[in-house]
Amino acid sequence: PALFMENARKGSIVSRANSIGSTSASSVPNTDDEDSDYHQESGKDSYKDQRRRAHTQAEQKRRDAIKKGYNDLQAIVPTCEQQDFSISSQKLSKAIVLQKTIDYIQFLHKEKKKQEEEVSTLRKDVMALKIMKVNYEQIVKAHQDNPNEGKNQISDEVKFNVFQGIMDSLFQSFNASVSVTSFQELSACVFSWIEEHCKPQTLRDVVIGVLHKVKSQLY
Repeated sequence: PALFMENARKGSIVSRANSIGSTSASSVPNTDDEDSDYHQESGKDSYKDQRRRAHTQAEQKRRDAIKKGYNDLQAIVPTCEQQDFSISSQKLSKAIVLQKTIDYIQFLHKEKKKQEEEVSTLRKDVMALKIMKVNYEQIVKAHQDNPNEGKNQISDEVKFNVFQGIMDSLFQSFNASVSVTSFQELSACVFSWIEEHCKPQTLRDVVIGVLHKVKSQLY
């Protein structure tokens, strides 16, 4: 009995030791698994931080580019300069900068069209002057080739008399037909006078009459 009691006591001690050992073992943290989870969580946070920083940098670059663009517009467009000293301390809004830029571009388009029309007119003038130059050169050459041709020409006084006779006839009809009471009436009468007294046949008759009169005075 004593041996049996001793063995039972030893078995109980061993059982309690095993139970204590298992409990202690279960209470000890699994360092390998937790380290792995920790590194995964840290990796996720680091990736999110990197994406957040990249997005912030890209957004900042976009804002800087837009700001630079508006600053360049204000420097280029003359109408963006502050004219009113009462608002000189206020910064122009983006909407105002864009509207002034649009107005300035439209103004430049109008100026360009106006300059193109002026260039076209000048080209026509140059062409007309070239034609006149050629005609005068031909006249000069003709006089040089026939120096005696000018001796039979009539005087400048006779040419003036012809011109004066034509203008006097036109002025008489103009004075009789055109009223100067108002500009509106003057405009209407002028057009009517041109249609009635400046027809090719009418002018031809006037010129022929003046020439006959001058001829009778000369001979």
